Amino acid sequence: MKIIVTGGAGFIGSAVCRYLVKDLGHTAINLDKLTYAGNLASLKEIEDSPNYHFEQADICDRARLDEIFAKYQPDAVMHLAAESHVDRSITGAGEFIQTNIVGTFHMLEAARGYYMGLRPEDQEKFRFLHVSTDEVYGSLGDEGLFMETTPYDPSSPYSASKASADHLANAWCETYKFPVVISNCSNNYGPYHLPEKLIPLVILNALDGRDLPIYGDGSNVRDWLYVEDHAKALFTIMMTGRLGEKYNVGGRNERTNLQVVERICETLDRLRPKNDGSYKDQITFVTDRPGHDARYAIDATKLEDELGWRAEEDFESGIEKTIQWYLDNGWWWEPLREHAETRKGVLEKK
Repeated sequence: MKIIVTGGAGFIGSAVCRYLVKDLGHTAINLDKLTYAGNLASLKEIEDSPNYHFEQADICDRARLDEIFAKYQPDAVMHLAAESHVDRSITGAGEFIQTNIVGTFHMLEAARGYYMGLRPEDQEKFRFLHVSTDEVYGSLGDEGLFMETTPYDPSSPYSASKASADHLANAWCETYKFPVVISNCSNNYGPYHLPEKLIPLVILNALDGRDLPIYGDGSNVRDWLYVEDHAKALFTIMMTGRLGEKYNVGGRNERTNLQVVERICETLDRLRPKNDGSYKDQITFVTDRPGHDARYAIDATKLEDELGWRAEEDFESGIEKTIQWYLDNGWWWEPLREHAETRKGVLEKK
């Protein structure tokens, strides 16, 4: 198969590209604008493969999208390109509206235009997977899980923009009978994760002897999903999911933020012990962010029972692999940390 992966230089997108090319032998066309979150170094394992292609493009550029569809004649689209950091959406919502909503519209229209020109037998095989987040559902109390039928209740500019994109994807399926399937996932973690995100930030701050910041009292709960399990789930949903349906992807690994940070510290104490004390000594609590959802938890029963997917990693095995990867792969994250530090210094001087 030839599959366009939008946002293929990002954290989840690069995992999808590696899985498609290295594990399955399909052809991945990585379509990425290369914003701050895009990093081609994450594709180093497959960059020389004849089954991997990279096209630098903005999903809001319809003419460019049409060129790429015409050039590669794909069998499917996996649409992951998005602005995805909640904190950044609070201070700069405009980019999230443009990329996540307007960009998704252009992707749907470019793919639909291409689809309409296919032979009937090729239309039967074509799929458009729209990849979303559990944050569209809002916040849970102490009990319950997000189901595919849970009403949307987004509470940040990021989650509101993704909810809008979900509705567009669903509308294109209903109105135009365009073959869309939607996935909503819980928090991902694993190798090649941008250092601004919680788990890699804590790992790298710990190694640097810096504070390990936790919002509020650390009681916010997330369901954690190992990124390589997610990549496998996405391919399964694209290939065998029912058109017009949505599937929740979760790891069944609920942890409070404080539990996550403490687990990282305990693992580092064993794998890279300090000269004195524990990494837990570096934990600090900071002012909670606005609109910080209390709890997310995914019910992945539909995906598990209907399509047969199962997460292979639990949180303990996944976090061990993740920490070891960061210990072994400074070549990937060190330039990113240096760039972030330089940029921060420039902004502070201004």
